[in-house]
Amino acid sequence: MKTILTITIMCASFFSASSQSIQQRKNDSVFVLVKKYFNSKQADSIYLLGGDAIKKEFTMENFRYVFENQLFPAGEIKESKLINFLNNKIGVYNLTFDSGKLELWMSLDDHGKLDMLQFKPTVKDAGNKIEQVATTNLVHTLTDKKVDSAARTYIQKANTVGLSIGILKNGVMSTYNYGETVQGNYKLPDANSIYEIGSITKTFTATLLAYYVNEGKVKLTDPITKYLPDSVASNQNLRGITLEMLSNHTSGLPRLPDNFVNHSSYTLDPYRDYTKQHLFSYLKNCKPEGKPGENYAYSNLGYGLLGAILEKVSGKSFEQMVEEIICQPLGMKSTVQHLSPAQRQRFLKEYHTNGQETPPWLFDVLAPLGALRSTVNNLLTYAKANIVPNDTKLSKAFQLTHQVTFNKSDVKLGIGWHIIVVNNVEYYCHDGETFGSSSFLAFNPGKKLAIVVLSNSGASVNEMAIDLIKRIQ
Repeated sequence: MKTILTITIMCASFFSASSQSIQQRKNDSVFVLVKKYFNSKQADSIYLLGGDAIKKEFTMENFRYVFENQLFPAGEIKESKLINFLNNKIGVYNLTFDSGKLELWMSLDDHGKLDMLQFKPTVKDAGNKIEQVATTNLVHTLTDKKVDSAARTYIQKANTVGLSIGILKNGVMSTYNYGETVQGNYKLPDANSIYEIGSITKTFTATLLAYYVNEGKVKLTDPITKYLPDSVASNQNLRGITLEMLSNHTSGLPRLPDNFVNHSSYTLDPYRDYTKQHLFSYLKNCKPEGKPGENYAYSNLGYGLLGAILEKVSGKSFEQMVEEIICQPLGMKSTVQHLSPAQRQRFLKEYHTNGQETPPWLFDVLAPLGALRSTVNNLLTYAKANIVPNDTKLSKAFQLTHQVTFNKSDVKLGIGWHIIVVNNVEYYCHDGETFGSSSFLAFNPGKKLAIVVLSNSGASVNEMAIDLIKRIQ
């Protein structure tokens, strides 16, 4: 089928829910109605399930036209299956029609109304590489074998290129590398190869917040308006939002500001020219989606704003703060926003989920949400510093980020960290995705266990990483 209806809010990186949640059940119940009305060709009834986001984009007449002329001709939905529930919000359903298959992506607003409804072609399995991918894994120990079994499910796919895995267990660090640094060059990455880490950057931003809280520079309960220009702070809708709410995604601010879409001509590098002027222009008139502090809704915007506030508090750039407060004390010399000429030699080429090369992302004001690059070795050091406490200011900041700040509707967060459960064991965790990279970091202090997974492909490593945790914990 060639025709697609797209009614969507732009999304960047997702965090996948690990078990069925109340929100997922709500999503599924609305999906049942969508399917029922679709099969009875009641476009108007589907439209009435929509919230403000849908009705702002489509009149009922236009909505009806798209369904009647592009979607209903596909026939009835014969089979349907939930295949993913992203960020505890977006349901991805595989639909089988009389004439073929589509995916339906849908999510609900705070009122239980549709705010995303997107029909698109199913993502075809990329297939597998014919030859066994090269690796540094000698497959000698039981852990080696478990790592290899998990890694092969990902790296043998035709659309993946390079993969680096790190494990910290009882104080011992082990690294494993697979594939290539550049497609076709037969050169394995190593533990010092540099990847984009996407939204794992947010945990660094959260650590900076915790550091300045401990220093008495800010309070988690501070309203964000305390740190914004008067022209922005005058927006009454922002006054209930605190720094803590930015850090745990309960601010009510959307995933991305509405002036982010179509602000740039760099379609493969969407953040590079979104400036502070754009950000403040949006904030002057924005209105949170729901009461701040009540509900979890992942917000890239919130972390970009949090970083901008910390820059004002410190008088330093985001990259300077990361370097001075986190990286220098830990000896993490390869965790940066901007690469030196020498570091560029270790930075892997990046590839979209379709296997095509894509440029790395550059950032302006929104850098604190996802701009950092790093290595397996550096991130293992970072994880170890989170696991093993000491009396330094940085360690105390790490420990503050582990304190639970939100626990509701099957979503649990510290400051910056999502807290997930794998086989009845809790892990502090964050993933990251750009168009050409995927990353995952998780640790459990009690078990003294951490894993790091970095890929130079946009194909998500999340499923493989969770499988790896299950095998080695």
